[in-house]
Amino acid sequence: MRSERPKQQGLYRHDLEHDNCGIGFVAHLKGVKSHQIIQRGLETLVNMTHRGAEGADSKTGDGAGILMQVPRDFYLMEGYTIPHEGQFGTGLVFLPQDASSARVCEDIMLKIIEEEEVEFLTFRDVPTDNSTLGEIALAAEPVIRQIMLSGKNMSRDELERKLYIIRKRTEKAIADTAIRQKSFFYIPSLSTKVIIYKGMLTSEQLGEYFTDLRDKRMESAIALVHSRFSTNTFPTWDLAQPFRMLAHNGEINTVKGNRFWMTARESILKSDKLGDLSKIYPVIEPDKSDSASLDNVLEFLVMSGKSLPYAMSILIPESWNEKNPISRELKAFYQYHSTFMEPWDGPASLLFSDGRYIGGTLDRNGLRPSRYLITKNDIMVMGSEVGVQSFPPEDIIEKGRLRPGKLLLVDTQEGTIQYDPEIKASLAGEYPYINWIKENMVSLEKIETGQKAPASLEDEHDHYQQTFNYSTEDIEKIIVPMATTAKEPIGSMGNDTPPVVLSEKPYRLFNYFKQLFAQVTNPAIDPIREELVMTLTGYLGSLQTNLLETKPDHVKMVKFKSPVVSNTTFELIKRLSYKGFSSANIPIL
Repeated sequence: MRSERPKQQGLYRHDLEHDNCGIGFVAHLKGVKSHQIIQRGLETLVNMTHRGAEGADSKTGDGAGILMQVPRDFYLMEGYTIPHEGQFGTGLVFLPQDASSARVCEDIMLKIIEEEEVEFLTFRDVPTDNSTLGEIALAAEPVIRQIMLSGKNMSRDELERKLYIIRKRTEKAIADTAIRQKSFFYIPSLSTKVIIYKGMLTSEQLGEYFTDLRDKRMESAIALVHSRFSTNTFPTWDLAQPFRMLAHNGEINTVKGNRFWMTARESILKSDKLGDLSKIYPVIEPDKSDSASLDNVLEFLVMSGKSLPYAMSILIPESWNEKNPISRELKAFYQYHSTFMEPWDGPASLLFSDGRYIGGTLDRNGLRPSRYLITKNDIMVMGSEVGVQSFPPEDIIEKGRLRPGKLLLVDTQEGTIQYDPEIKASLAGEYPYINWIKENMVSLEKIETGQKAPASLEDEHDHYQQTFNYSTEDIEKIIVPMATTAKEPIGSMGNDTPPVVLSEKPYRLFNYFKQLFAQVTNPAIDPIREELVMTLTGYLGSLQTNLLETKPDHVKMVKFKSPVVSNTTFELIKRLSYKGFSSANIPIL
């Protein structure tokens, strides 16, 4: 029997409004570990139940998880003999339900661990209670074991990089095996600093399923949580968040291009810290979500020696046009990196942690809310909305929210909060970016030329129109209206023209390509009405740039404000020899 909804005016009802994904963290500003932090993290997650999604059985969640510091003392109390902090690495491993396939996965991983000269200590069977799971989650439930490793005679950072390489090599090796365990095999985390408990669970089920999380001996100074509402990939155990360093609420609109660019530059990347990078390629793991791909790149940058604030700032830059009142030095920092690092754009709120630092940022559009508060007892809580944790008003000493493109960072080791101005001032002042741009970059609009190329093709017009296959309809219905009214033509009829690649007719090269924007669930951004956060600026020049190096000649580029250029500008580009630039003609017939 269908329940009746109350009568309403119009189609919109506030009480039926939902949003996607819930993210939050609880941290002790001074780094004091306690079980209360984990409890508060789980409470925060439960209080955001409405932001996650469930399957038709009402018991299978899209995914929920928690990231926290490695609770080394907990394992000692359980009776495990493990090395000192910093020389001990651990993480959960999702294995196939089939015992022989699981054994193959374990053997591959142990062989790689031995090759990387890290000592295997033991496997621990992670205690779980699946009595509350729905049928769908239960059918896909992996065997979950915890691996414990030792890196004696290694520094913490060296062991952390070794664990990263081991995980990437294992993922790759198992993906390449003949038996297809890859859909069952996954390593949520492998680290000296953080451990992640997650799965195809609802917010309430996370603490019920992993009984470790209810053990009062387990302590941490940070708890980063996420409740998933999958919009662009189906729910699976591995796609629950947090990922290795971040949790994300939103979508990455530019994800396809971002993935392609990262793959394209792998051949020119070099890293002193990570050594032979071919062992860990691909940087972006295939068949994962947009946020998993972003996490892959963030982790790669940090493991190659970049700081967490630096990596977040170049991946999720704030707007740096003339209307944004930030310093010249910071604008130069963003402009420098924009020449070789594409932004991961989209409405996104991101929380991130490496075990010492925990923080958050919004993308430059600021379309996903995140609010925080700080108490007298040095507890900081951040969440997708107000009310994820309740405190007496007299205990709260500060409230605030994340702002577009701005960073907020807690250093639990030093016991300090770092706000955006000091973080960005430090990043912008690290190198003389202003001078590097001035010495190496050329702006097309600033080059003066006495020669003017004619705007028309005169007698050759018909020849070129036929050569490049412009139809009468193209000219009369699209180009002329755009040229005379400065507006895009609008039509309501269907388009039955076959895709160019399937057509028997010859077409212009650029007709084979279509712009992909808002690949997830968001409308395209208008570069005119939303110019504060969007630009049409682009660059011409060599892209043989190792993004892990910081060098002046990275910005040896020709900058243009709009991709639409006049014949005069086009001739200028063809003949440009200023500052060592040169060009070549490529036939595209």
